[in-house]
Amino acid sequence: MTTTTSEFRQRAALAIEDERLQSALDTATENFRQARDQAFAELPDAEALRDHFKSLRQATLGQLAQHLETFETRAREAGAQVHWARDGAEACATIVQIARRHQVKLAVKGKSMATEEIHLNQALEEAGVEAVETDMGDWLVQLARETPSHIIAPAIHKTRQQAAELLSREAGQPLPADDIPALTAAARALMRQRFLNAGMGISGGNIAVAESGSLVLVTNEGNGRMATSVPPLHVALIGIEKVAPTWDEAAVWLALLGRSAAGQPLSVYTSVLTGPARAADADGPRELHIVLLDNGRSRLLGTKYEEVLQCIRCGACLNVCPVYREAGGHAYGSPYCGPIGAVITPLLFGLEEYEALPHASSLCGACRDVCPVRIDLPRMLIELRADEVEKRVLPWRQRKLEEAAAFVLKNDKLMGFLSAALRRVQGPFVRAGGLKSGGDRQLPGLAPRSFRQLWAAGALEEKK
Repeated sequence: MTTTTSEFRQRAALAIEDERLQSALDTATENFRQARDQAFAELPDAEALRDHFKSLRQATLGQLAQHLETFETRAREAGAQVHWARDGAEACATIVQIARRHQVKLAVKGKSMATEEIHLNQALEEAGVEAVETDMGDWLVQLARETPSHIIAPAIHKTRQQAAELLSREAGQPLPADDIPALTAAARALMRQRFLNAGMGISGGNIAVAESGSLVLVTNEGNGRMATSVPPLHVALIGIEKVAPTWDEAAVWLALLGRSAAGQPLSVYTSVLTGPARAADADGPRELHIVLLDNGRSRLLGTKYEEVLQCIRCGACLNVCPVYREAGGHAYGSPYCGPIGAVITPLLFGLEEYEALPHASSLCGACRDVCPVRIDLPRMLIELRADEVEKRVLPWRQRKLEEAAAFVLKNDKLMGFLSAALRRVQGPFVRAGGLKSGGDRQLPGLAPRSFRQLWAAGALEEKK
């Protein structure tokens, strides 16, 4: 998929005109923001903890290869099988091969952005394996034949009524939209047999703890535990940047993740998986396969974009972004949306393919302020815009317009002359202080005096 400027604008325009979507986005993002703010207000020394976590993430990325090798050694010692995938195609091929070897026909999946990144469901379907999402939001999106529109709330764009329609269609009977317990019970009944019949469980991974070879999964539903413990085979896909050298560092990670993502001191289901089931274990998979995914991450190490690898996928930046909150996730054309998506998508999948995303920002800095790792996303958005200019990525008409604007803005006399001329020309078009621009929109007209003129006048009065 690509996201050119025209494509982003078209998708965003459709989202803005969708009143039901706008209502769903407003409600959900506001609830997330309030919960996050309250959770951090109750956390002692929260700002110091964020600073500490950033230093930990920086240090870890500085020795990433060493920590990954340690993780691999410890995971193998615990009985897991570890695979390395250079890109999405290799990761899909590895997982498909495992499924074929075990003659898997049905796989149940826990929530995973990494599997969305590599289009794993499509690869499994082409190999004859049905992959069923078990996270409620992801399942609703799958039933609607859509893609997730938020990092932690994939069906954030769906209202309760839309969810009830999808579940009613799947259940073959009408379900009441206003009875949440009934909807949940119906979904549980529909999903339970799939857990029991599945030959493979697939998950992502929030943290890979190097010192013990453990995987940490963080969810707010029990589906993650069902998908990783009921089927006889478990495959976990995790990005190589998600490693924590020790449990002490993982603890800091968890303290900030739940609060940033959902305003919780700790997510409801925080699971630690170390190897497959032992002989004495009542449940658990007989085999555990861990696929470590690169897919462009390693080439960011040591560059001006390395900082983006500190991201823990909490989604907090989406909830405060004025662009995301209007355009919604699907406008980005990527599994990763919002401010983090505007940076990481072009870096992983190509700036030429996603040239619009670095411009899908007001550069207000709210994403940096709310990020638990203080990732400077505005800086990297500007860097990507500069890369577009250097690589001549933008269409020539847009490039020439921007070059002309830059020329005018750098020339004080020319800027003053054109501004004065436009003030005179706009006269017949100004109504009630604004310029009619089509539809219901009205742009403000140029002020009678520029800021520089007002400033100069003020300075003169002070001298008097």
